[in-house]
Amino acid sequence: MSYWLIKADPSEYSWEQLTLDRETDWNGVRNFQARKCLNAMMMGDSVLVYHTEDDREIVGIAEVVEQAKPDETATDGEWVSVRIKAIKPVGRTLTLDEIRNTAGLSIMPLVEQPRLSVMSVTPAQWEAILKYTKTV
Repeated sequence: MSYWLIKADPSEYSWEQLTLDRETDWNGVRNFQARKCLNAMMMGDSVLVYHTEDDREIVGIAEVVEQAKPDETATDGEWVSVRIKAIKPVGRTLTLDEIRNTAGLSIMPLVEQPRLSVMSVTPAQWEAILKYTKTV
């Protein structure tokens, strides 16, 4: 199993909307490095959902339920989407400032490549995030 983090603009598609929808195609990604991550996602992989904009915090956990397929929102190029389903909210949110100031998390692509919208998370980072968010 692999671990991932996806960024969502809550004004466009929030964690709350994902929980209402239960599942969604994660589409609209137009970055080559993020596309590489989407292509690497496998069914059953775990995903952290991170709100951007003013929130800047990890808010929930989702799971990949369908691997990469052509993104139906793309008008050109070989863009892909994956299907994810909401699993549960985190016990407490974990802010970007907390991530920046935590050993082991401060080197995450979230901090070092802030414009990247889909990224991998190491198993050690995943476990630390579950600990800090009080999510079991």
